[in-house]
Amino acid sequence: MDPNQENHYVNRSNWLRAAVLGANDGILSTASIIIGVAAAGGSRESIILAGVAGLIAGALSMAAGEYVSVSSQSDLETADLEREEQELIAFPIEEEQELAKIYVQRGLSEKLANDVARELTEHNALEAHARDELGINEITQANPFQAALASGAAFVFGGALPVFVAFLGNLTRLIYLQYGFAIVFLILLGAIAAKAGGSNVSRAIIRITFWGTLAMGLTGLIGYLFGVNVV
Repeated sequence: MDPNQENHYVNRSNWLRAAVLGANDGILSTASIIIGVAAAGGSRESIILAGVAGLIAGALSMAAGEYVSVSSQSDLETADLEREEQELIAFPIEEEQELAKIYVQRGLSEKLANDVARELTEHNALEAHARDELGINEITQANPFQAALASGAAFVFGGALPVFVAFLGNLTRLIYLQYGFAIVFLILLGAIAAKAGGSNVSRAIIRITFWGTLAMGLTGLIGYLFGVNVV
């Protein structure tokens, strides 16, 4: 590999976070619903119906939630940029000095910091302040539609897997099949997400297995304790 070519993963952070969260929640919540209904003694039809209903509701909820939350973040970023633009017009000298102070705090000498602040201000003052003062850039900037689509589609994909197992699996062993396949799906998802994000695969697998087991175990326990046949 060319030593001058570096692989960076931060540009994937927004959509990857939403997609991993959606798929993980799709697998976990749908499998947990199915395990809970199966533990309560539900028929295959009621189990599948509960799984499909959870899948649809969860996908819409995830997409809507991502859109609303990321839109709020986007609105805050826009408001900050508009405020910063007005300050640059009203107080150009003070804003340039503020930028220089940021560079001094990051380790530049005062003279170099002043030179850098002046040249960046002449090039694009708003971009410099957005990046170095507000922490906003084109990579990390919020994208509501991208986050909503990635999250909703990933939830449907993840949630369809437990429903498929419920449709084909042996009813008397469905709880164990759901748990086993869900853990396998979660491990694969954790490994893929870690690889895509350039992070530690083992840590991701351990984390996702632990919380997945806890969630499905508690849901199954609740269904078992109620022991109500779902018609």
